[in-house]
Amino acid sequence: MSKGKRGSAGNAPVDSTNRGGRKRQTAQSVLQDYLPQKYNVGLAAVVVGIALCVGVMHGLHLSNLFENDRFFSHLSTLEREMSFRTEMGLYYSYYKTVVQSSSFFSGLNAVMFDNVTEYPDTINTLKRFNLYPEVVLAAAYRVFFAITGGTKWKSCYVINRGHGQPPVTSCVGIGDETYFYVYSAFALNGILMSLFFLLAVYLSDSILGGIIATASFFYNHSEATRVMWTPPLRESFSYPFLFAQMFCVTWAVRTKKPGWIQTASIAITGILFMLPWQFAQFALLTQTVSLFGVYSFLYIGPKRLRLILYGQLVALAVNYILQFGNAMLLTSYYLPCLVSVLLVAAAETLWEKIPWRPLTVIIQWMLMCGGTLLFKLVLSALLQMKDDAHIGDILKAKFGLYRDFHTQLYTCAREFGFMEWEFVSKTSTTLLLPAGVIVVIVAIGRLLYAEFERYVVEKLQVSEAANPNQQSLKRKVEETTEQQAGEVKDAKEEVESTKPMAALLYHLFQLTAFAVIAILIMRLKLFFTPHICLMTAFLASKEVFGFLKSSHRQAIVVLILALMSIQGFRNLQHQWSIQGEFNNANQEELLLWIQNHTSPNAVFAGSMPVAAAVKLSTERPIVNHPHYEDIGLRERTHRVYQVYSRKPPEVVYSTLKSLQVDYVILEDTWCHQRSQEGCSMGEIWDMEDEENIGKEQFCNLAREGVSEPFGKAFDNSVYLVLRVPK
Repeated sequence: MSKGKRGSAGNAPVDSTNRGGRKRQTAQSVLQDYLPQKYNVGLAAVVVGIALCVGVMHGLHLSNLFENDRFFSHLSTLEREMSFRTEMGLYYSYYKTVVQSSSFFSGLNAVMFDNVTEYPDTINTLKRFNLYPEVVLAAAYRVFFAITGGTKWKSCYVINRGHGQPPVTSCVGIGDETYFYVYSAFALNGILMSLFFLLAVYLSDSILGGIIATASFFYNHSEATRVMWTPPLRESFSYPFLFAQMFCVTWAVRTKKPGWIQTASIAITGILFMLPWQFAQFALLTQTVSLFGVYSFLYIGPKRLRLILYGQLVALAVNYILQFGNAMLLTSYYLPCLVSVLLVAAAETLWEKIPWRPLTVIIQWMLMCGGTLLFKLVLSALLQMKDDAHIGDILKAKFGLYRDFHTQLYTCAREFGFMEWEFVSKTSTTLLLPAGVIVVIVAIGRLLYAEFERYVVEKLQVSEAANPNQQSLKRKVEETTEQQAGEVKDAKEEVESTKPMAALLYHLFQLTAFAVIAILIMRLKLFFTPHICLMTAFLASKEVFGFLKSSHRQAIVVLILALMSIQGFRNLQHQWSIQGEFNNANQEELLLWIQNHTSPNAVFAGSMPVAAAVKLSTERPIVNHPHYEDIGLRERTHRVYQVYSRKPPEVVYSTLKSLQVDYVILEDTWCHQRSQEGCSMGEIWDMEDEENIGKEQFCNLAREGVSEPFGKAFDNSVYLVLRVPK
């Protein structure tokens, strides 16, 4: 890596009209700052038109897959609610609360002062569960219904279900509150695909780059998103804004003169990304680290880096306010990392004094990592926050360094395991992974070659300074500099420039970060796969594959796209062939019994998924739920799950009575299911309850009727409800 001041080599030719005065800007010249190179307004309109088309296609694709998987249009309201399993049902329940309340503000009050979700405690669920999507959609639905009346925007039918089940009424159309909700999620993810295409075009400076990246996403759809199966999850409402935010960051990295517009755009999109999803801050942590890598390698300067990080800080501060002072936003690694990076960048004059650049990079990274860890520990101690402690425990558990009840519940779930070889196989058959590897290798080669060229140029400049009469060397320096198309800084303006391919380096770092977290936790491949698809856009980029003639480059991209399409179309056909029908007669029987035979104030406990279903469909108070990030909730669930332990019935009774539970729901699947060795509930409890090893599990005793002082209230082939006497 060459040593020198930041921005000493650039990527734009000299603008002679800027000498002696500021060049007059026209609307065309201003617009060019927002468009890829050589794009005129007409071509930009074509790009936007294609983006809109792929967005509509993706939204329709998602809604069709969702309908085909569940036969959603033919389900009753209760069945639709049951199909939102585990935390999906929990989130949707708050949308339902606001929609069905007498007024919007009474519904909002019920959400902000909720004593049903963690009975008897009153909590602000808007603060705890990132429920702004539900609040906004509920408000939008109420306005829509008030204006249109709703009835002409939906059609209702009587559906004969068969299987000995009574007929149900089913309504379709956005006038139905459930359809309004799920269609909004699909529409937002249609916008995601439009943003994805635009970012791919912007990065590659080629419509063909946008096409191959978008096609890669569709061809690897099952590995890139799960919104078609899980619309209420937080990522469904948050992830589209990550691409908008990355677009703004890329713009800030590439533009000649970044300013408050870039900072504001990063802040706004960051707010929209963070508000719906508690995990967003961890994704932004990887972005901050990636940007720090670009800075430490001298591809952007401290001023440009600060402008980007200021946008992130504003987004974090606004989210902290809108989430009513949620301390996890302060005690996660994100804020400490932001502060550490800003402090390192503030010491720029110190770094310039170190003669050996690799030593500077090592010191900077050590300070950034050490500072992040130190600030994290200090903030957590000051705020006495332990809610996110389980994240470190999960990572340690994955390497066999730690294990407890809570880490087992996570790591025994397949989606929290290490990335499987199936992912490699699927993405290889569509040529996504090979294409991504080729882009990464060639991009790294181009970056190293550019660094070598800069090193040679600087050596020649030093030699010229020592031997001014060597005109041939001087001419060679000028020719090399012109060939690199270096950005020249006007002597009268202090404009911090950026090295060529800075945006490319940022996305390489971002891809690496997403790859690491996806390998550790398979569920997070939903960050990694789309970014590989995005990187395929560089196949059409002159910046990366400029050593090929334009016609050859385009031909190669078309060939790769054609080869991708062979397996890609098969994958799409497989998705389109999925024909399912949701039916859960046992749970429906349970929920109807609760509605008809228990008091509206009866308090229920059970597994996290069934507790969420009880809250959503019966509106009964519950003591535990699937949102497992709160330390208090984790302890509640640990106590409720004693029903699957080997503890004596009197101990289980004492625990449930202390939680003020009236009924506890047991499930045979939870009692006996074993996804892998060490992962049955009995084995998990044996790990920490050694004194009861060898005894019968309470859930088995209850099935056999040996559960005094409990009384049986309801049972079917899956569920057993026990009454907890006062």
